[in-house]
Amino acid sequence: MAAAASPDVPTCGDLPAAVSAFADSFVDFAVSGIFFPTSTSPAPSSPSPPPTTPTTFLPSPSRLVAIGDLHGDLRKSLSALRLAGLVPPTSSGGADSASASTFWAAGPTLAVQLGDILDRGGDELRLLYLLRRLALSAESRGGALLPILGNHEVMNVSGDFRFATPQGLQEFSAWAGWYRAGLAIKRRCTDLLPQPKNPFLGMPKSFPGVKPEFWDGMRSRLAALRPDGPIARRFLADLPTVLVVGDSVFVHGGLLEANVEYGLERINAEVSEWIRGEGGDNARAPEFVRGRDAVVWLRRFSDGFDCDCQRLEGVLGMIPGVKRMVMGHTIQTEGINAVCGAQAVRVDVGLSRGCGNGLPEVLEINGGGAEVSVITTPPAEAWQYRKQEAEKAAKALNEKRGEVKDGLALLVRESHGLKEVEAKA
Repeated sequence: MAAAASPDVPTCGDLPAAVSAFADSFVDFAVSGIFFPTSTSPAPSSPSPPPTTPTTFLPSPSRLVAIGDLHGDLRKSLSALRLAGLVPPTSSGGADSASASTFWAAGPTLAVQLGDILDRGGDELRLLYLLRRLALSAESRGGALLPILGNHEVMNVSGDFRFATPQGLQEFSAWAGWYRAGLAIKRRCTDLLPQPKNPFLGMPKSFPGVKPEFWDGMRSRLAALRPDGPIARRFLADLPTVLVVGDSVFVHGGLLEANVEYGLERINAEVSEWIRGEGGDNARAPEFVRGRDAVVWLRRFSDGFDCDCQRLEGVLGMIPGVKRMVMGHTIQTEGINAVCGAQAVRVDVGLSRGCGNGLPEVLEINGGGAEVSVITTPPAEAWQYRKQEAEKAAKALNEKRGEVKDGLALLVRESHGLKEVEAKA
C-alpha cells in the first residue's frame, strides 16, 4: 500500500494555488526587487478573507516616531528611515538597495508615516512595496510601521493625476507589463477559482490633452490605483486616514469638530470601503476627504505660526486622552516644528527631491508622550541634501515666467486641467 503523502508536500490539488502564489511573487520581485514572506494559500475554492478594517486607536508604545511626506523619492525616504533607526545603516558598499533595507532594526518601535507616498517622484511603486515589506518585518519583531493616507493617495484613487511625473508614469507602465505576465501565468491554470480579474478592461485608450507617449502610463496608473485596482486594494485600502496613538492623533491635513463628531473609526472604514471599490469603480471619494477643510487637505493648523489655537484645543478635547495633533501636508522649510503650546506638530519637511528636497528629519515621542523631540540630519551628512540656492532661484524665476511646469503640466500639449479620469468599468 502506498504511503500517505506528507502534509508538507504539495499535491496535485494544490497546484492552482501554488501557480497563483508563484505568479504573485514573480510580479513582486520583477517590479520592486523584493520578495514577500510566503504563506499557506487557501484552497482555490475557499471564500476570500474578510477585508481588513484600518486601525484607528493604539496604546502608547515604548518608542513612537513619525516621518512626513515622501512623494516618490526612494533614496531620500531610505535616509529618513535610517535616521529614525528603523532600518540598518547603509552598508559599506553604500548602495541604497530596497531589498537590503526591508529588515526592521528598531525592535518594538511604532513608526507612523504621514501619507503622500505618491506623486512628484518616480519611485512610487517601489516605495509602496518597501514600506509594506518593512511593515511585515516590523510586525515579526514586535514593532509596527503604519503609513496613513494623504491627499495625494486620495487624488490618485480618484483618477486625479495632476502631480504624476513622466518617471512615475514609466514606473506604472513597467508594472503593467509584469502584471499582465502574471495574469497570463495564472490563466494557464484553468482550475484556478475564481479566475483573476483583469484590471485593464475598460481602461481608456487615449487621454485628450496628454502626449500620446504617456497614454500607456496613464492607462496603467488608472488600472492600478482606481477603486478596487490591484495596487490600491493591496497597499492603500487597509491604511487609516486618522490614527490615534496614545496621546497623539496623526492625520495628514488636520481635524475639525465635524470630523470627530462623525467618528474617526467611521471615517477610516468608509475611506477603506471606497478604495476597495465597494461603492463601484468610479465612486467619488467620501466627502470628508474632499475639499479645503477635509482631513487630508486642511491647513488651518499647519500653515504658518498664527493658528487658531483655541479651536485646535477644542478639537483635541473631543478625543479622550489626546494632547497633540501631528500633521504632514504643508512643507515646513524651517524643519519639524510645533505651535499652540506644542499641540500642533508639523512634520512635512519637503523631503522629496521632487518637492522641496529638504533635510530628512524625524519626530520622536517617548515616555508615553512625555518626551517629544526631533531627530535631525547630522551636519556631516547634511551637505548631501542642501539646496543649491542659485538653482532654486533660477527655477523660481522660470516658474514665474511659465517656463517650468509641474506634474502633468509636463505631459500636456496645452493647459487642459486634467483631473478625475473615469474608466468604463
